[in-house]
Amino acid sequence: LLINILPGLCIFVLGQNGWSVTYPPSQICAIKGSTVDLQCNYTHPDREGDTVIEVTNRIWFTKEQLAAPVDLKADPDYAGRIEYKNGCAVAIRDVRESDAAVYKFRFITNHPSGKYTGSPGVTLSVSAVELQVVKWERRPSGTLAEMTCKSKCLPDRHPYIWIKNGQNVLTQTSSPFSHTFSFADRVSCAAAGHRQTSKVVFIDVKYPPSFPVVSHSFPGEVVEGNSVTLTCSADANPGANYTWHKEHEANPLSKGPKLVFKSVQSSDSGKYFCMAENVLNRTTSDGFLIDVEYAPKLPLVSLSPSGEVMEGISLTLSCISDSNPAANYTWFKENEKTPQSSGQNLTITNIGRQHSGLYYCEAHNSRGSHKSPVKLDSLHQI
Repeated sequence: LLINILPGLCIFVLGQNGWSVTYPPSQICAIKGSTVDLQCNYTHPDREGDTVIEVTNRIWFTKEQLAAPVDLKADPDYAGRIEYKNGCAVAIRDVRESDAAVYKFRFITNHPSGKYTGSPGVTLSVSAVELQVVKWERRPSGTLAEMTCKSKCLPDRHPYIWIKNGQNVLTQTSSPFSHTFSFADRVSCAAAGHRQTSKVVFIDVKYPPSFPVVSHSFPGEVVEGNSVTLTCSADANPGANYTWHKEHEANPLSKGPKLVFKSVQSSDSGKYFCMAENVLNRTTSDGFLIDVEYAPKLPLVSLSPSGEVMEGISLTLSCISDSNPAANYTWFKENEKTPQSSGQNLTITNIGRQHSGLYYCEAHNSRGSHKSPVKLDSLHQI
């Protein structure tokens, strides 16, 4: 078999005259990031004419520049990654996908025509260890993911080591592999017998917000003037955005997971809803009731019948006050220690001048009391 030597060189017959290079093997598949050894065997005659043949230089190359081979050690693409070993072996460290090429060995002797390049060379292909999430399922305990780990350089049933969060070796098994992960776990795989791992995969499953849960900051009853905070939470990925609404009000109250009342007022009583939303969906919480307790407001007093008070009629004084919890009422007359009546109404039958004077309605509950006066005078005879 004839081979062409680089321009200016002699043409030798492979296996004749004692010049040869063989490559065992001639095809290699290496895992990305590993170290690969390229092997060869070469021979040359002991003598050419009067010259005793001695090898003066050995190189491996993939490229030529100005018709001359470029030594891997001088190739910037391989800087710091080449190690020549005894004989004609070479080690390429941290193999990259860009290293895939045909590699040839060339040796140079002290004879003027004693330069030889072995063809066809070694064909190197490079493949990464690739992890792929085939399918996943959200469960209460986490995310059940089925994954495969493969490399084109390895047989289908080659065993793989599965790594969680960079250190926890889950198991050694052939692909595929199933495992339940927590949110944001990091998983990678490595082929058994090789140190190089796949790219890290984040278990980052997208799902809509769960049913929002509303919690509160107060231990018991809500009292007017207190500070109150409602907090909304929902499990979601991507994380949920929150909006607060009040029942029967069209516009939202605020955005964010917290709804804060620095000094809650009686007008803040009502049902509140939290809406959790991400790009996949939105969900709304159950209504959360804020029942603000407060002392009675200034009581409002009315007379029945209204108008002029005539002697001898039956007159009812009524009292009402806004309060929570509902107020109890007590009627007093000025300068008298004993209450006139308990309840919202005070009825005076057959009213006379002795009933003239200043009366007070006192509204009271567990949060306080408030009273209003009403004066009965200018009683007219019928």
